[in-house]
Amino acid sequence: MNACLYVLSCLFIILNSFSNSGAIKSIQDDDLMNLIRSETYVVALFSAKNCELCDNFENVLTNLKEEFLKSFEGPTVKVVNSQLTRLYSPTKEPVLVFFRHGIPLLYNDVPSEELILHTFLNNKEPVVKELNDETFEHLTQASTGATTGDWFVMFYAPDCVDCHRLQARWETVGAQLKTRMNVARVNKATDGAATAARFGVSQAPTFILFRQGKMYKYQIQKYDIASFTSFAQEWYKNVTPLRVPSPKTPFDNIVENIVLNLQESTMIWKICLAATFVGLLLIILMKCRKTEKPQKPASKKGDKDK
Repeated sequence: MNACLYVLSCLFIILNSFSNSGAIKSIQDDDLMNLIRSETYVVALFSAKNCELCDNFENVLTNLKEEFLKSFEGPTVKVVNSQLTRLYSPTKEPVLVFFRHGIPLLYNDVPSEELILHTFLNNKEPVVKELNDETFEHLTQASTGATTGDWFVMFYAPDCVDCHRLQARWETVGAQLKTRMNVARVNKATDGAATAARFGVSQAPTFILFRQGKMYKYQIQKYDIASFTSFAQEWYKNVTPLRVPSPKTPFDNIVENIVLNLQESTMIWKICLAATFVGLLLIILMKCRKTEKPQKPASKKGDKDK
C-alpha cells in the first residue's frame, strides 16, 4: 500500500512539473530590470490579479514561449502589480512589452499568437532613429524635401518624465509607420540643441512631421499611438504647414556669435555709461551742497529802529 502511494505521489510530481514547464515565470521589478540589462531580448507581460484579459495574454504567451526561444533566444516573464507599468503605458494591465537591447516596444493589439509573433519578429531591432546636430540634415534632408522620405521626429530631454514614459509608445509608432516614413528622436538638451533651436523647439516633448520641404507641428493634447499614427498619415493636412528653415552654415554661426557678443558688449557699455552718469550727478550734488553759503538770519524791525 505504501509503495502504491509512493508511486502515485511521484507520478503526480512528474505530471505537475510537466504541466508547469510551459508556464511563464513570475518575477519582481528588480529581477526584470536585471534581465533587461543582461539579455538582448526580453518579453515581459505586466499583469494583475483577477484580470481576465491578463490571463488571456498569459495563455497566448505560454504557447509562444518555444517560438520566442527559437527566434531570438529571449526569456518570457510576467510581473504582477508592477510599479513599472506606467512607465511603458498609461493604461492599466495587461501591458505587453518587447525589450530589444533594453529599448521597449509596446504591443498595442489583441492577444493573438499570430499578431504578437509577427510584431516581435519584424521589430527585433529598435525602429526609432537617434539624430543629432551632425546627422539631422544629412539624413532627413528636411529643408530640401529630397529622397529620404518623410520624417516624424520627437524632440526630448533627459530630465523630461513624459519623454521617458513615451519611449515604448514612440517605438510602437515607429514600428507601425516604418513602411511609410521614418520615425526619429532628437535630444534637445545635448547634441541636438542647435537643431531644436533651428525649429523653434523650446519644450519637451515636441513632435514635428517633416514632409516635402514643409514641417507640421503636432499640437494635439493626446500622446497615444493611434493619435500619433493618424496625424502622421492624414491629420497633418489640417495643420498649417511651415517652411523648413535652412540649416545654419559655420559662417552663420560665426556671425551669430559676433552679434551676440556685440549685444552683450553694448549692454555692458550702456550699464557703464548709466553708472558713470549717476556717479557724476551725485558728485555735482555733493559739491553744490558744500559750496552753498548759509543765509544770515533777517534782523528784526525793532533792532533797526534802535
